[in-house]
Amino acid sequence: MIIAQISDTHIARTVPDAEQRAADLARTIADINALDPAPDAIIHTGDVTHGGRREDCELAAALLRQAQAPVYIAPGNRDDRDNLRRAFSPWACRAAATGFLTYAVDDFPVRLIAVDTVTTHSNKGDFCPERLERLVELIDAEHTKPIAAFMHHPPFVVPVGPDPLNFVTPEAMARLQRALRHSQRVTAVFCGHVHRSTGGRIGEISVMVTPCTATGLRKGNYPARMHDQPVYHLHRFDAAHGFATEARIVAAATGNDDAARGA
Repeated sequence: MIIAQISDTHIARTVPDAEQRAADLARTIADINALDPAPDAIIHTGDVTHGGRREDCELAAALLRQAQAPVYIAPGNRDDRDNLRRAFSPWACRAAATGFLTYAVDDFPVRLIAVDTVTTHSNKGDFCPERLERLVELIDAEHTKPIAAFMHHPPFVVPVGPDPLNFVTPEAMARLQRALRHSQRVTAVFCGHVHRSTGGRIGEISVMVTPCTATGLRKGNYPARMHDQPVYHLHRFDAAHGFATEARIVAAATGNDDAARGA
């Protein structure tokens, strides 16, 4: 199985670089569509929009609908759950009509579980007992397939960036870690939020963080020639060895981004 991961697109119609953010997403989706072999699924690990507004969700949805592979989203701290539901249910969001956007996708050799780590009072993540119960319930609902969880906030201490802890409390992060380790079938976790590529582990579970798709917000050291080249991750699963991850660099802009401007 091949999963393409994008994150932190921060789509917004009113920011100064609105066209650039839309173009970054449009070019990334075009690059994913051109892959051979094609990915089985695309996951978006949150901050789909910059401010959660309905019109921004609709723009993001229009751009993501250009994908040829199925798209699944987990919410970020910049997103609004209700507006995500309006724009993305049911084609890219299989969560219940209310409550947390935590759900499972059983269509592939690897089960995908989207985990909602968003709280309304902080840009950091949270994971309350109710979410723990829901995640354990989803993990236990099927007993044969390996699981890949995807979420916005990295559930480990990130050694780069301004704040190593990306949850409101260490206890909230530890609660999520316990839920993920509840079953040995969780083989990988894919995250965003810190706008740069990094990785870690939760026991035997590998955790990968993909860089920000919006090039104007991306962190980390990139050559000047890559200033306008989005980077995303491809995760390839092998039953014998688990996931292997590689970074994919989108080709340089050609000056023709009509698909993004006209969406």
